[in-house]
Amino acid sequence: MSIYKEILLLKRDMGGLVILFIMPLCLVITITLIQDSTFKTATDSKIPILLVDNDKGNVSEMVLKNLDSGSTFSVITQNNGKPIDEAFAKEKVFNGDYQLAIIIPQNLSSGLKAKVDSNVAKIMEGIDTTDSIATKQKEQETAPKEVRLYFDPASQTAFKTAVKSTVDKMISQIETKSIYNAFTEQLGEESIAAFQQESYISFKEIVPVFKNKAMVPNSTQHNVPAWTLFAMFFIVVPLSINIVKEKNQGTQIRLRTNPVSYTTVIAGKTVTYLIICMLQFFLMLGMGMYVFPQIGLPVLELNGTFLLMSVVALFSGLAAIGFGILLGTMAKTQEQSAPFGATSVVILAAIGGVWVPVFAMPKVMQYIAKASPMNWGLEAFYDVLLRHTTLVGILPLLAALLLFFIVMVAISIIYDEKKRAV
Repeated sequence: MSIYKEILLLKRDMGGLVILFIMPLCLVITITLIQDSTFKTATDSKIPILLVDNDKGNVSEMVLKNLDSGSTFSVITQNNGKPIDEAFAKEKVFNGDYQLAIIIPQNLSSGLKAKVDSNVAKIMEGIDTTDSIATKQKEQETAPKEVRLYFDPASQTAFKTAVKSTVDKMISQIETKSIYNAFTEQLGEESIAAFQQESYISFKEIVPVFKNKAMVPNSTQHNVPAWTLFAMFFIVVPLSINIVKEKNQGTQIRLRTNPVSYTTVIAGKTVTYLIICMLQFFLMLGMGMYVFPQIGLPVLELNGTFLLMSVVALFSGLAAIGFGILLGTMAKTQEQSAPFGATSVVILAAIGGVWVPVFAMPKVMQYIAKASPMNWGLEAFYDVLLRHTTLVGILPLLAALLLFFIVMVAISIIYDEKKRAV
């Protein structure tokens, strides 16, 4: 009957009940679309950038060729048929019209060739001319050059780091090739022919294989578990509000006049709202499996993990309900429970790794994240879906979620009994 009472309360507010299901679906679609579009922007579409060529030499030609041949940037060197200068590029980038401008300095090609030739000549001749006047003049001619990068002030740090790494690697390759060419000139084609110039070290990503199929995680597999967990924890808000309503409207007093313990009332709420959490979970999975492919997003592939994912969802729902019961028991008004519940869920999500990966947080926050029940649930979801961990492997996380629920409910019961005794 306690469960039936909770169902009647929910049916009286059909708008709120619909929001519990519709809003999480809208949330997971929006976030996944944004992240998937960002990923495609970084890999499939080219970003227009400005290039100012003050060198007009071999090095600048190689830089332009490398940038154009890649899949990341679309290089613009002219405006209205005229070569752009540094002032124009700086203005456009700082105004936000372009994300990046690369400025190639004057005499970069000739300076690099002179520097390499000088070093190679020293090696070949074995002569130390450091103190000679000619060497000092040569060093002035071959002073280090500076390739300047202008970034849009709104550019993210990750984008800047990636661009700097790309440009640095490209310049290093050009310098290496110049050294090879200089040795070739000194030794001759026959002497250098046996020297292999191909790259010896390469990089290859090894992806996990499950049932003879390579598993490459995508935006859907990361977002569906994370935002499903976030939606499930938002059950805290309506649950705590209903408990506060019962206290303020006298419903709880009428219930206590019957031979019914507070534990029974809590059990009815737990079962009812756990059903809602599981329905949210199943709807999210259905969205990822059947709706996402229709709107151009990667499909959610469970690969036989449905039962384990459901177990994780069950224990995560219990943790969320336990927190909602405690909040509703301790809050005196809806104005206290609703804002605090919503804010606390957002905070738990933030420190739990739903928005920002835990490894990217400062060390202090990484330790704090371990105390968030959302982090336990999220790690359990990822262990099952992405790492293919067995039930035994996620038992510690499930135990933590269950213990959190028990502690929250126990505190609620003790607090309620002491309050009534007073």
